[in-house]
Amino acid sequence: MAHAFVEAGFHVVCDKPLVHTSTQALALVAAVQRQGTVFGVTHNYTGYPLVRQMREMVRSGVVGTIRKVIVEYHQGWLATAVEATDNKQAAWRMDPAQSGLAGAMGDIGSHAENLLTTVTGLEIEAICADLSAMGAGRTLDDDANMLLRLQGGARGVLVASQICVGSENDLRLRVFGTKGSLDWSQENPNRLVHTPLNEAPRTLTRGGPGLCEAAIRASRLPSGHPEGFIEAFANIYLGVAADIRARLAGVTPDAIAADYPRVEDGARGVRFIEKVLESSRSTQKWTALN
Repeated sequence: MAHAFVEAGFHVVCDKPLVHTSTQALALVAAVQRQGTVFGVTHNYTGYPLVRQMREMVRSGVVGTIRKVIVEYHQGWLATAVEATDNKQAAWRMDPAQSGLAGAMGDIGSHAENLLTTVTGLEIEAICADLSAMGAGRTLDDDANMLLRLQGGARGVLVASQICVGSENDLRLRVFGTKGSLDWSQENPNRLVHTPLNEAPRTLTRGGPGLCEAAIRASRLPSGHPEGFIEAFANIYLGVAADIRARLAGVTPDAIAADYPRVEDGARGVRFIEKVLESSRSTQKWTALN
């Protein structure tokens, strides 16, 4: 459907995972490049103000050279076989014909990969993955655990699970470098903890002092007011709109205004999912992504 609209010259915003296979993803990327259309992917967690602050702090060298990254996404809504009830969300997500080759990896693991890559700027070079289908009768994974090797020699851990009883939408990213660390949690999104080397932790707040321009622009409400999931989606849509406006005006879009995940990010996510599945099935320890 997305491919058909791109070929017809429409700008598109699409959810993730983008498509079922890397072959489809590459064809979609080629179509977008050929047609010159705008194509956004709703990795909305990159729209949170303090995620953009986190990315800027990594880019500017605040934490130094990255050594380790840990990204965790825990949910508990699939702890029982709810797909056998009238839960339509669970029914299609656990159906390979509709959701593709992956379950939890496609649903929330793709978010975890995108958040890690967006914030650190480091692509994943190799993975050692272990996928499980804990729920009785399931053919798709509902629990994933993996080790990562990142560009530049950094190491990482990625966990994505939907069978963790008591967890709601527990997405957390921690980045550890030679000069300090950063810690952000989606369930408390208006706080970012920065711990410089040999210093006490300090907390940056959404709308508070010391934030970069990208984080400031992504905030709407006065500090201290809850702002989160819906606004993060809106920031992705604003980025797409800014890019479309710039193209209509024949000018180069402002990099901060036109900030959104692109079709290439979505395609990378599809390949990541495929390689995770390959690694999990392999008897070899590591699977390369390139």
